[in-house]
Amino acid sequence: MIQRQSLIALGIALLLGVIAVYLANVFLTSNEQQAERAAVGTTKVAVAAVALDYGMPLTPEKVRFVNYPTNSLPVGTYNRIEALLPAGEQRVALRPIQVNEPILSSKISGKGNLSIAALLPDGKRAAAVRVNDVSGVAGFVQPNDSVDVLITRTVGDRQVTDVLLQDTRVIAMDQNAKNADGTPNLARTATLEVEPLDSQKLALGQQIGSLSLVLRKAGDAQNNPVVETVSLEDLRYSLYGGARSPQPAALGAALPRSQATIAAAPSPPPRRIVRRAAAPAKPKPVTSNVEIVRGTVGTDYKLGGNSGS
Repeated sequence: MIQRQSLIALGIALLLGVIAVYLANVFLTSNEQQAERAAVGTTKVAVAAVALDYGMPLTPEKVRFVNYPTNSLPVGTYNRIEALLPAGEQRVALRPIQVNEPILSSKISGKGNLSIAALLPDGKRAAAVRVNDVSGVAGFVQPNDSVDVLITRTVGDRQVTDVLLQDTRVIAMDQNAKNADGTPNLARTATLEVEPLDSQKLALGQQIGSLSLVLRKAGDAQNNPVVETVSLEDLRYSLYGGARSPQPAALGAALPRSQATIAAAPSPPPRRIVRRAAAPAKPKPVTSNVEIVRGTVGTDYKLGGNSGS
């Protein structure tokens, strides 16, 4: 009896094992077939492995390949690294590309040249000017900053400096459209976004004088509505006087310490000439003559005055 029950249990176990193996085989086969069908319907596409900013060069470590549905491929994708980065050529991003976003031919330069023409606003021009470490604000002017452009030239027999342009956007410094780490970049050329007429001014200004960049806060509200020409006569402290110096305060008004030490002392009031009245004349002493007669002899006596009588 016991032997019969054992055989029945063993048969059931073998049956369950066969069923389990069959179901596992069916499951694995189905997954493989699905994977094969999925692989047949996808294509390897180059995507950004890191965020790419405007002007950032493309390198192999910034690119990876992922499967992309073949029937949904965007125009201009790359399926091989050799096609994306040909030997001896450098390509840069012309637009920001996010992580895992397909790298399209319309978003990168064609042969490593930083093509910015398509990114200029309507009616704008890109003009390059020569700068050095001084006129370029020691390398602290970076792409997308706003600057004023000053021109120093000789007029007649004297040198003057004028404001040529205000609130001008910097497109690139040298060939860099962005400083990734924000460090100063000593450049020799600045590319500015200007109006067509302003590009002519920049071209002429470079021929007749030297241009300097002045870093400023962006915004039209920061523009100076009135600009002046500065010459050698203006290279002094403004409180020394002159046409541009402030008018002196009214007499008796309080002056700041810096002005009070420089402002001229007020003129003393005019001297008053006092004429004293002449001393009254000393009155003449009043005298009287008295004649005393003794017997037949008369004697005159003087009374009053300084006679001492």
